[in-house]
Amino acid sequence: MSLQQTYPDGRVALAEGVVLDDPRFTNGDLAPVPVERRTWRTYNYLALWVGMAHCIPSWTLASGLVALGMDWKQAVLTIALANVIVLVPMLLTGHAGTKYGIPFPVFARASFGVRGANLPALIRAAVACCWFGIQTWIGGEGIYLLVGKVLGQGPGHGWLTAGEVLGAPWTQWLSFLLFWLIEIAVITRGMETLRKVENWAAPLVILGALVLLGFMVDKAGGLGPLLDQPSKLGWGADFWKVFFPALMGMIGFWSTLSLNIPDFTRFGGSQKAQLWGQTLGLPTTMTLFAVLSVLVTSGSQAVYGAPIWDPIALAARMSDVAGALFALLVVMVATLSVNIAANVVSPAYDLSNLVPKYVNFRTGALITGVVGIAVMPWKLIANPHVYIFTWLGVVGGLLGTVAGILIADYWLLRRTRLHLADLYRAGGRYWYTGGWNLRAVAALLVGGVLAIGGSYSTVSGGVKQGPFPADGVIPFLKPLADYGWAVGFASSLLLYALLNLGGRASHRE
Repeated sequence: MSLQQTYPDGRVALAEGVVLDDPRFTNGDLAPVPVERRTWRTYNYLALWVGMAHCIPSWTLASGLVALGMDWKQAVLTIALANVIVLVPMLLTGHAGTKYGIPFPVFARASFGVRGANLPALIRAAVACCWFGIQTWIGGEGIYLLVGKVLGQGPGHGWLTAGEVLGAPWTQWLSFLLFWLIEIAVITRGMETLRKVENWAAPLVILGALVLLGFMVDKAGGLGPLLDQPSKLGWGADFWKVFFPALMGMIGFWSTLSLNIPDFTRFGGSQKAQLWGQTLGLPTTMTLFAVLSVLVTSGSQAVYGAPIWDPIALAARMSDVAGALFALLVVMVATLSVNIAANVVSPAYDLSNLVPKYVNFRTGALITGVVGIAVMPWKLIANPHVYIFTWLGVVGGLLGTVAGILIADYWLLRRTRLHLADLYRAGGRYWYTGGWNLRAVAALLVGGVLAIGGSYSTVSGGVKQGPFPADGVIPFLKPLADYGWAVGFASSLLLYALLNLGGRASHRE
């Protein structure tokens, strides 16, 4: 069943003559994408992942692992393995988007219920809004330093030393607002504009990273001492204690997209396009970027006497103005491409799914932008240990739980067969109990508790490093905390499948 026509009043007609006219559950953005508009090819998905993976948090992932005691080879191996693992649920959930042309919140209706899908959708939206704010603050910082380089820092040039407002120069707040406006201007023009931005941003970001590497190698006269530093953990028990929670954190980094990838694959021209585009784009890009970050940082250590992991800070240290401007431009393009694709598209659809009659994709994007400011990202990013590294593990565990339910329902129970019309109306086969599938909710709650219930904070120098108790929120679950994503994914998948064991035949469309 495919989309045939969208009427001015918002009603949507499917090819078989079925009309989706309930404003509580459908609008033009949530309806299946018609076949003629499914124009994304392999390169589009490859470019999408290059644009999303090449961002500052990705660049600094390797630094976090090296700081934990790994050498560069162990760090790159951990990142590569994590992205191969997270690619699997991404391809499995992405299949539904391409086959039926539906976004993530509509796909979730099959397992959670037409109304119950708002639960996983809002969880995903909340995470995205926080990340949107953080990335926008980073992009604003790039503009702030870029303009400072152009104006110089001599007498009479007060851009970098302007008066402070709420702890930061007013010029940095202005830069933050400017970058926010650029993002909103792009995303409100729709998904086709996003596709075009990603297409030209991807090669520019790769070129910029390679140019930065060449510059640093030339200045350093080599790659510096970092590549020769041995692992502080070795390959014994100490390494494995760090490896597994680090692996879960790296998986958690893209566990968000493993849920809402149908938001993009719904525009795919074929399953082959999304499968090969993502397979070629995600693991290879993240691994290459990890290697580049280590090599460039190694060069910075040789040139400046200390490793500089933040590419914005590194670009600001360059004495060559042209080189610094180019590096900062690349940083801004990279941040723009990842933030729009990874952190605006999903909540825009998720919020539209909540009240389709009043919120379309564009309105949802605007709400995301406002919430991204309201969460005060400048405070979130002030403590990376608490809000980035701890957060990745918790978010990964919770979102892994949702992924397990989606995959169990779509692949094990329904064998990829959905009834499109019933995804958009009350009283159909996905209505369950008042619009909620209580079995999915139960699996989510149990899987979520198992995955993140034992979350704990490490203690260093007698000081607790994080928001959780040192013994874990639920002490007897603490041993599971280091494996949050895997525990959440596996437990929810198995529990949901078992709860529906007797009704397997009824799930087949």
